[in-house]
Amino acid sequence: MPSTSIAFVAYASQDPLVKELIEQAVSRANAKSQLVRYEPWIFNDVSGNPVVSPILDRIDDSSFVVADITYLNRNVVYEIGFAIGRRKRAFLIRHSTTEGDRSLATEAGIFDTLGYFEYGDVDSLSNRLTSHVEPTPLAFDTTLDRLAPVYIVEPPVKGAPSTMMTSRVKKARYKYRSFAPTEDPRLSATDAIRQVSVSAGVLASLEPERLRDDVVHNIRSLFVAGLADGMGKPTLLLAAEGYVAPLDVRDDVKLFRFPDDITEYIAAFSLEITDHLQQTDPLVSDAAGKLQQLRIGDPTAENEMTTLASYFLRTDQYSRALLGEVNLVVGRKGSGKTALFIQLRDKIRSDKRNVVVDLKPEGYQLIKLKEELLAHLTPGTRQHLITAFWEYLILLEVAYKLLEKDRKSHKHNHEIYDIYLELEATYKAEIGSGEGDFSERLLNLSLRIAQEYRAKYGGADAQKLNNNEVTQLLYGQDIRELRTRISKYLSTKQAVWVLFDNLDKGWSTHGIDVVDAIVLRCLIDAGRKVERDMRKDEHSVHCIIFVRNDVYEHLMLHSADYGKEMRAVLDWTDADLLREMLRLRLVSGLSDEQSQLTFEQVWPTVCVSHYKGEDTSSYFIDRSLMRPRNVLKIFNHCRGFASNFNRPKITEDDIDKGLKAYSQDLLTELDHELSDVFPDAKDVLYHLLDSPSEVRKEELDVRLAHGGVGPSEVEKIVSFLLYYGVIGVRAKGVDYYIYDVNYDLKVLEIRAAQADADARYVINSAFWPALSVVKSPG
Repeated sequence: MPSTSIAFVAYASQDPLVKELIEQAVSRANAKSQLVRYEPWIFNDVSGNPVVSPILDRIDDSSFVVADITYLNRNVVYEIGFAIGRRKRAFLIRHSTTEGDRSLATEAGIFDTLGYFEYGDVDSLSNRLTSHVEPTPLAFDTTLDRLAPVYIVEPPVKGAPSTMMTSRVKKARYKYRSFAPTEDPRLSATDAIRQVSVSAGVLASLEPERLRDDVVHNIRSLFVAGLADGMGKPTLLLAAEGYVAPLDVRDDVKLFRFPDDITEYIAAFSLEITDHLQQTDPLVSDAAGKLQQLRIGDPTAENEMTTLASYFLRTDQYSRALLGEVNLVVGRKGSGKTALFIQLRDKIRSDKRNVVVDLKPEGYQLIKLKEELLAHLTPGTRQHLITAFWEYLILLEVAYKLLEKDRKSHKHNHEIYDIYLELEATYKAEIGSGEGDFSERLLNLSLRIAQEYRAKYGGADAQKLNNNEVTQLLYGQDIRELRTRISKYLSTKQAVWVLFDNLDKGWSTHGIDVVDAIVLRCLIDAGRKVERDMRKDEHSVHCIIFVRNDVYEHLMLHSADYGKEMRAVLDWTDADLLREMLRLRLVSGLSDEQSQLTFEQVWPTVCVSHYKGEDTSSYFIDRSLMRPRNVLKIFNHCRGFASNFNRPKITEDDIDKGLKAYSQDLLTELDHELSDVFPDAKDVLYHLLDSPSEVRKEELDVRLAHGGVGPSEVEKIVSFLLYYGVIGVRAKGVDYYIYDVNYDLKVLEIRAAQADADARYVINSAFWPALSVVKSPG
């Protein structure tokens, strides 16, 4: 007679109806089945003794785990992650007619990518429990990523604690990969599992749940922490003092009162990472085949800094930037700006004679400067001060990089020994020790200037400062001496490259305020000035700024010298170029001979050739909005579902599921973007639910109106939807999207205007699964 196996059942107690339903179904299933005994555990988050040990023991003893996600109890979320990490099947269930936390689960993005069974009553659940539940766990590769061994779940809002987290990890000389909600609106379960499985340490925070974004973040952090604990990875969970953590992790959460407290925790965490890295790499799971072991990089370029060179597509834009022919690199979110930034930086600094100053400021680091200083100045004074601020900062960072580069070598090099000490003394007189990374130095400098302004001038508006007053406010010493010392030192170097990325990170599309635009305009001017000044002394200096194209367009429309900047535009229009980008990643881990395989040769080995009668690679690209990041997201979603079932290649069923998950990601991301620009239009995209794929203008206007869009805002919203590729224009039987007209919005708007009442808008097929769009006939 076969032995009886155990299945752990986890669920929340907050809804008596759901609780009673589960308990009755478990009781009936146990009465019927002799093969599986279900052991329920109710989570009610009451205070008491720690309960985590018996729970984890029961999960270890179980052949699989059943978890109800009708309500996203924080302990249950952690247990789901823990079970998967322990290589246990997590069989998820939810009550079909209870709304519960359905929308919260959609925003988090984890559970729909795992899949779940919906039950309506006691009979449907008990019948499902007594039928066969496949206990085979998800397969994942546990070979450590030794080049970037840390995985971080970043909070929704960057601040001093999160800056300290990443800064101290970098200080420990560990590179990291991260989930950033500003880059990806939802966390895929398969991506989280992959990221954690190859990590030697996982770092996350739990935020006070003041906003919905904080709740979503905590769900992601607890799921990832459960994965890490289940896999036996060093895990650090941080929370501000006063936060009451869920019972399962209450003893493990490290509380901090001040951001500096984090330093101590990261120091101990770093030692745990070191110990873990010293272990021998585990063997790849026998269940993991070629598809499971395939690594094509990460959709977020920051997460693939150590591997990007092996599959980077060297475009004309890259070549022009490398030759110093551009001072702006412009592209949409997901078009590859950061990838080009990383590759350009690494290529230039491979020549030791070059000096590369790579800077990634973020908007929040300038908030104090904007609020307490810039908002009170006259326009002329404001522009003069910001330009001087950026010039000063660029010179300081060049000096910092020169001193850092030659910190050891100058002691043994008589040619630079004296000028090194001169530059070091001048730099320290300006800014002190320079402790911390660039983010901290920028934040500290901004705070210092804002405080000095407030002390001298108070909060009066329309302040007009002369050149001498600006100088006294900005500089610790005479900036001319700093410039002279740097110029003298550069005679020992070949070239200086100053690369700016991320300045517009967090700026909403078409929602840039006047000060933001001036900040960027002045940065460009300051970069030019530093180049000119240094070239007078025959030094080769290049300053390149990476910005979103909507920010650039906004800037140039309000500038007298529109089009003057030499720029490289990264917007993609060629499907074959995206296909080549994907090919390079697919063959990157193969032998030299196999790496020469064409796309047509390698693609059928990882994916079915056709889906619904179309070439699968074309099908993916058509739904990517012509963005490299989205192509990788689609592939990774589909590959994730194939891996869950240990398939040798991606099947049509995997594509169907993968596209639904990707479509939901895209919808959530665009809804957030739209809400940033038009707060009153929150959730307006969801009013396209069940829409036909082709709509007349009046029907589109009606749907937008139902979403809370006023008559005066309709045209702006339609322009936004066109700009982002959510909708296109049908003219003479042909569908035109923004990437079909070289990203010129006016072409689409004029085509629609010419058609007038007969104008037809088409909803991009990338959004069909998430919006349940019905294909129009014809």
